[in-house]
Amino acid sequence: MTSKQATTIQLKEQVQKGLSLPIMEHFYTIQGEGMHSGVPCYFVRLAGCDVGCPWCDVKESWEQEKHPIFKTEEIVQWVADTKAPKVVVTGGEPLMHQLDLLCELFHQKGIDCHIETSGAHPYSGNWDWFTLSPKKRKLPMTENYAKADELKVVIARANDFRFAEEQAGKVSSNCMLYMQPEWSKESEILKEIIEYVKENPKWNISLQTHKYMDIP
Repeated sequence: MTSKQATTIQLKEQVQKGLSLPIMEHFYTIQGEGMHSGVPCYFVRLAGCDVGCPWCDVKESWEQEKHPIFKTEEIVQWVADTKAPKVVVTGGEPLMHQLDLLCELFHQKGIDCHIETSGAHPYSGNWDWFTLSPKKRKLPMTENYAKADELKVVIARANDFRFAEEQAGKVSSNCMLYMQPEWSKESEILKEIIEYVKENPKWNISLQTHKYMDIP
């Protein structure tokens, strides 16, 4: 075995244990979606996804091997060096990774931990806010429905309303419910969402306000 091969194996083992994580990008910005829209948050986008949503605007995050790996302590320090009160761990699909240590270290720094996930992989971490965004291609694991503080369903066409209701029936009664228009179809579908929510007021509307503000 060459030294390069040994290093590669060591890195994979560190990622499997959550001691290091593959990162596509990270940045301090304003949360643009859901319950915490308008709140300053630091986003950490993990690499790797096997869900493959056709409308995904970060498809470059899917292939984990194309992105650098950083020690979990270093990732936490990026956030701690700013004034961000909350971190949003997203992807890709973040639950592909072991996130217990990441949350533990953020909480030691007094930083609230939020996650945005399809829920298609086993739960890990200790989250102050769990946004479940289920996808038809790969549904959430049963355990993740009970964890959801917020259900966010992307609406691109008329049959997505039925899917949203099916998913809403699986989360707790305390879970916030959001419908969010798919960005490229927003002008076509938003009016339908507005009328649906007016008729079914358990739902709320989430818009990608960061795109209106032209921020990440």
